[in-house]
This record gives sequence, structure tokens and C-alpha cells, in this order.
Amino acid sequence: MQKYWDTFIQGYSNYANYLWNEITNPHWHNYFYWLIALSLIVWTLELIAPWRKNQKAFRKDFWKDVFYMFFNFFLFSLIIYNGVSDVFVNLFNDALETIGISNLVAIEIDSWPVPIQLITMFVLADFIQWNTHRLLHTVPWLWNFHKVHHSVKEMGFAAHLRFHWMETIVYKSIQYLPLAMIGFGLEDFFIVHIIAITIGHLNHANLGWDYGVFKYVLNNPKMHIWHHAKILPQERQTGVNFGLSLSIWDYLFKTAYIPHNGRDEELGFSGEDQFPENLGAQLIYPIQPKGK
Repeated sequence: MQKYWDTFIQGYSNYANYLWNEITNPHWHNYFYWLIALSLIVWTLELIAPWRKNQKAFRKDFWKDVFYMFFNFFLFSLIIYNGVSDVFVNLFNDALETIGISNLVAIEIDSWPVPIQLITMFVLADFIQWNTHRLLHTVPWLWNFHKVHHSVKEMGFAAHLRFHWMETIVYKSIQYLPLAMIGFGLEDFFIVHIIAITIGHLNHANLGWDYGVFKYVLNNPKMHIWHHAKILPQERQTGVNFGLSLSIWDYLFKTAYIPHNGRDEELGFSGEDQFPENLGAQLIYPIQPKGK
């Protein structure tokens, strides 16, 4: 038990040091300043060429979404996630060793050209996330957590990272095994993650883009607005357009839905009048008995 307690404490200590170094020492592999830079760039694009002309620069819940963005990207790991996840990874690896498995890597890709490695990781991670996203919509107790993201009433770049912290646990838990089996390193993941953050910011931005013929491959604002639409056909009540970075999964598996220009569609979900607007109440809503 002492080993796991030490891992728990060390996880928080390491992350606190990492976060302080990120803030005080800007560098090219710096998530903190990349997030700020990407956010400012996409926000500027919104201001220059807004799709919804009457939407304010500081739209409804702008600052709440900014808080969610930094909380989910950094603070959650500092106060909750990092130490706990390190303990579970150690427990999982120790359990594997008891049955004679000391290395999870099943596919050696280190010899592949770096661009092929990165493309493989990007596509594989996005497909896993697409399936996980569908689960968030179809499993009732997961949907209670995902309601936080769908409580957005005016879309903007920061809405991308408005989500309940439990989603981080769900996504990373499901991704851990398949990604570990192909042995990607943190430096590789940084590049893929920055690309995904950029696409996600653009998907939620007040921009009328669909990327032309590339809309069948890349998720885009005109497609993703329908994922947040409050009114959907009866046969699609569990959701549409589940892609995070890539739209191709929705076209392949028949979950794509763009009936017309969705610029002025009302956003939200059925029963949202029972969902709290207060940030603290939103975070505890899914674990309360009344959260349905």
C-alpha cells in the first residue's frame, strides 16, 4: 500500500511542478501557451467573420466556458486526476505482471516513418473518441455528465472544452489500453493533441465553415452545430454527428445529419429547463439522485 500512496502523492507533486514550469518557461511543447494562442486566434476569426452576426463577442456564458477550458485542461489534473490515474496505471500494470504480462505493446511502430506514426495515432485516437462520444449519448448515466457540454446555448470556441470532469476519466480510461498497445510516446501525443484541440476549437466557433469537399473527412462548424441542436428527428434522439476531429466516421456509420443551414438552430437538449446554470451546481448535478 505504501508504494501506491507514494505514487499518489508523487503524481500530484510531479504535475504541480510540470504546470508551474509550463507557466513560467514558455517553449514549443507548452500546452498552456498553445491553448491560449489557439484560443486567441480562433476568437479573432470569430470576431472578423462571425457566422451569427448578432452574437456578441462575449457571448452567453463566455467566461464560464473559459473557466471550464482551463479547469479541464490543467486544474483537474492538479487537484483530482493525476495522482489517482497514476495509482490505477500502477495497479493495472502490477495486475498484468501477476499473470506474466510485462509489456502491453503489441504492435511495434517505432520503425515506421514519423508522419505515418502520427497519422495512425490521430486516426485511431479519433475513432476511439467517436465511439466513446456515442456512449456518452446512449448510456443514461453517462449522458447525465455529458449534459454539461450540451448546456451551451451560444456556440463559441471555448464551448469546446465545456464538459464535466468525469468525461476526462471516461475518455482516457477507454483510450488507455489500445493506445498503450501501440506504444506511442508523450512527444508524439503532444502533436496529435494540439491538432485535435485546433479542430475542436474551430468546430465550436462562430464560423460558417464546412471546408468544401474536405467536409466528408474533417468535422466542421456547419456540421457540429447540428450535434448541439435541441430539436432532432424522433429516430435520432440519441444524437448525430459524433465526430470530434474527423467527420468520416459519421458518414461511414450513417450518423451524419445536416438537413440544412443550421446557423440559427436553437441549441440545447430536451429537459434543459431542469438543468442548473450555476457552474458549481452543474458539476454536482450528475451525481445527485434527481439528475436524470
